[in-house]
Amino acid sequence: MIRHVIAALAALALAEQPASAQTTSDGWTVAGLDQPAEIVVDRSGLAHIYAANARDAFFLQGYNAARDRLWQIDLWRKRGLGQLAESFGAAYVKQDRAARLFLYRGDMAAEWGRYPPGTKESYEAFAAGINAYVDAVRASDRPLPVEFGLTQSVPAHWTADDIVRIRSNALVSNVKQEVLRAQTLCKGGAGAERVRRRLTPDHQPVVPAGIDPCSIPAAVLADYDLATKEVSFPAPAAEARPEGTDPVDGSNAWVIAPSRTATGRPILANDPHRAFAVPSLRYVVHLDAPGLSLIGAGEPALPGVALGHNGEAAFGLTIFSTDQEDLYVYELKPGDPDSYRYRGGWERMRTVSETIAVKGGAPVTTTLRFTRHGPVLSQDDGAHRAYALRTVWSSPGAAGYAAAMWLAHAKTWADFQRARAHWGTPPLNLMWADPSGTVGWSAAGLTPVRRNWDGLLPVPGDGRYEWDGFLPPDRLPSSKNPTNGWFATANEYNIPAGYPSSPPIGYEWPDRSRFDRIEEVLRGNPKISVDDVARLQMDKHSAMAPRLIALAAAIEPRTPAARRALDLLRSWDTEENSESVAATIYETWLTRHLGPALIGRVVAPAARKLLDAGSPDTTLAILERRDAMLGDAPDALIAKVLTESLDAALADLGARLGPDMDKWQWGRLHKLTIDHALAARAGPDLAAKMRIGPVSVGGSGTTPAMTLYRDASFAAIHGPTVRLVIDVGDWDRSLFLNMPGQSGDPADPHYRDLLAGWKDGAYRPLAFSRDAVMKAAERVIRLTPRK
Repeated sequence: MIRHVIAALAALALAEQPASAQTTSDGWTVAGLDQPAEIVVDRSGLAHIYAANARDAFFLQGYNAARDRLWQIDLWRKRGLGQLAESFGAAYVKQDRAARLFLYRGDMAAEWGRYPPGTKESYEAFAAGINAYVDAVRASDRPLPVEFGLTQSVPAHWTADDIVRIRSNALVSNVKQEVLRAQTLCKGGAGAERVRRRLTPDHQPVVPAGIDPCSIPAAVLADYDLATKEVSFPAPAAEARPEGTDPVDGSNAWVIAPSRTATGRPILANDPHRAFAVPSLRYVVHLDAPGLSLIGAGEPALPGVALGHNGEAAFGLTIFSTDQEDLYVYELKPGDPDSYRYRGGWERMRTVSETIAVKGGAPVTTTLRFTRHGPVLSQDDGAHRAYALRTVWSSPGAAGYAAAMWLAHAKTWADFQRARAHWGTPPLNLMWADPSGTVGWSAAGLTPVRRNWDGLLPVPGDGRYEWDGFLPPDRLPSSKNPTNGWFATANEYNIPAGYPSSPPIGYEWPDRSRFDRIEEVLRGNPKISVDDVARLQMDKHSAMAPRLIALAAAIEPRTPAARRALDLLRSWDTEENSESVAATIYETWLTRHLGPALIGRVVAPAARKLLDAGSPDTTLAILERRDAMLGDAPDALIAKVLTESLDAALADLGARLGPDMDKWQWGRLHKLTIDHALAARAGPDLAAKMRIGPVSVGGSGTTPAMTLYRDASFAAIHGPTVRLVIDVGDWDRSLFLNMPGQSGDPADPHYRDLLAGWKDGAYRPLAFSRDAVMKAAERVIRLTPRK
C-alpha cells in the first residue's frame, strides 16, 4: 500500500512540471487505471506515457494506441483472428477461414513460458487499456474513428491470449518461393530457375525424391495468401498465382563503436522496410514508470517496442533470411480423404470445426484440417493428394516480435544474448549498443534443422523429410565488438566465412547493393556523427548501377539517343535523386527491359511469365560471368541483349515522358502515393484527406534510402516505415521519423506531418528526458482513475 502511495505522489509531482507555452492540457478519467498518470504528446505526435507503475504503463500503451490508431489495430485483430465477416459481411468468410488455419493452437502455458516473467501480465494490461478506450468510444466519451462509420462496424474487445495466438501477421518464409521454384522447374527446367532467382551461397536446388515439380498446382497457396494479405474493401478473391517477384521485407541497421564516432559514444541506426501504408505500420512511443523505461518503434497492436532503447542500451533489427517454412505433399487414402500415408501406414488428419459469424447473414460452419506438420492448405480428393504447411508459427514463442519483451530490461551483452536465445519470429539480425561501448550483432529466430534436404522445394509428407528440431541459438552467427569498429546489415548474405554450411539456414537473400553502399560510407569516415548517420539513411547512391554501366562499355550505340543515354550514364554519379535523368534511364533499362531481353533468349516460352521482368541482380550476374547458358558466343549475345534492351527502354521512356530527354527526371516516374483502404467508400473531401501524395521521390529498391517499386508504374510501394538514429548514452540527441505520421486520424495534423521530413531528411528529436519531453510538448493529457 505504501509503495502505491509513493508511486502516485511521484506521478503527481511529474504532472506539475511545466510544459512549453504552446502546450494544451486535458483531464480524462479512465476506468481500469490504477494510479494517476499522464500522456504527453510532443510536436511530432509522439506519445510519452508517464505512469506510477509498469502495469499502468502497459495499460496506457494500449489505451493510447487505441486513441491514435483504433481502426488500424481493431482491423489487425479481426484479420488475425479470422473475425472480419462478423463486421464486414459474407464476402470475408473465406479470408476468415484462411486466417484461422494459422492461429497458434498449442499449449498456452508453453507459449507464455517462452517470454520473460511478467509478459502475460503486461499483455493483459495492454489489452485492458485498449478495451477501456473501446468502452469509452462505445459510451460516446471518446470519438469513433471515421472508418467505423464508413463500414458500419464497431471496435471489439481484446484478450492477451488473442494477441499472441495471431501468427499470420508475422514475417516468415519461404513457401511462396518453393511453389514458384517448382513451377519454374516444371515449365523451364534448371536453367530457367537460375535466371529467376540467384541463390547464396551458390547452389543447385535438389528435387526431393518422391516429388514431381509439375504436381504442385499454382493455386496451392490461395489460403496462405488470403491469410497473410492486408484487408481490402471490397474483399480479396481467394486466388493465388506464382509471382516472379517476391521481395523480402528488409531493413538497414548498423552499430558504430565509440572508437569510430565523433562523440566517443556508440551510435545505433535502424530503418526497417515494409510496404508503405496509411496509417504507418510502425508506431513510436515512450513508456516511463518505476522500473520501466522504453522508447522506440513497434507495431501499434503490440505492447513494448521492438527497436529503440531502454535508457540502458539500444537495440535494432533487420530480417535475417532463415527458411522457416516447408510445403508438404501427401498421398491420401482412397475412399478416406482424411487419412494420409505416413511411414508405411495411414494417419488421420485432425479436424477442427469452426463457426464464423457473418454480419447480415447466418453463421458459417467450416472444417479446418491439420496433419502432423500443420494446416492443410489444399486438397485434391480426385488425385488423392493434399498439401499442408509446416511453419514455425505453430511453435511456442513464435508470436511476432513478442520476444522483444526480453529487450525491455536488457542492460548487458549477456541480457542481449538471452533475448536472442528466446527469439521466435520474424527471423532477425538483432543489433546492440550500450553506453559501456559494447556493440554487436546476433542472428536470431527459430531455425529448423533439415538433415537431408535443402528446403528449396516442396517435400513428401510421408515421413522421409522431417525437421530435426531447431538449431541451438548459440549456433547462429554473432559478432561482439567487431575489430573494424562497426557492424552493418541490409539483409544481405552475412553468414561468416567458415560457418558450417550444413544444415542450411537459407539460400534466398536479397542482393547486397544497400550493404555495399553502407559499407563504403562507414569505411570512409573515421569519426562518424549522428548527422552523418542520418545522411546515410537518406543516401540514394546505387551500388548496383556501376555493374550495368561497366557491361555497357562493350556495346556500340545504334542511335543518337542511345549514344546520349550512354554518355549520361557514364558521367553519372549514380545518385538516384528525383531530378536525375540518368537514374530514369538506368532504372527503366535495368528493371523493365534488360531482364526480359535475356529471358527471351535463354528461357523456354512456357516459363517466361513466371519470371516476369526477372531479378536485376541475377540478370547482371549471368551477364557478368558469361554464364554457360549464353552459348558458345557469349559476348555477341550479351551485346545484343544490352543494345536491344537499351533501345527498348529509350522507346518506352519516349512514349511515357516525351521526346525531350532533358525532361526525363526520375521523380516524374517514381512517385509515392498511399491510398487508405477505405478511400473508395469516402466522399471526395474525406478521400483527399485520407490520401498521401503523390510526391516525387528518389532512390530505388537497391539504395540505402529504399523506395522499391514492383511494376511498370514505377510507383514507390516499399521502404523505410520508420527511421531511428540513437546516440547511445546521450539519449536526447537521438532522432526519428515515422512515415507518414503518428496518427491514424485523417483529420489530425499528425496523420501526415512527418512525410516531408521522411522525404527530405528533416529528422525529429527523439526526446527522452523529462525536461526534453516537456520542452517539446504539444498536449498533456492528465489521467485519473475512474472510481
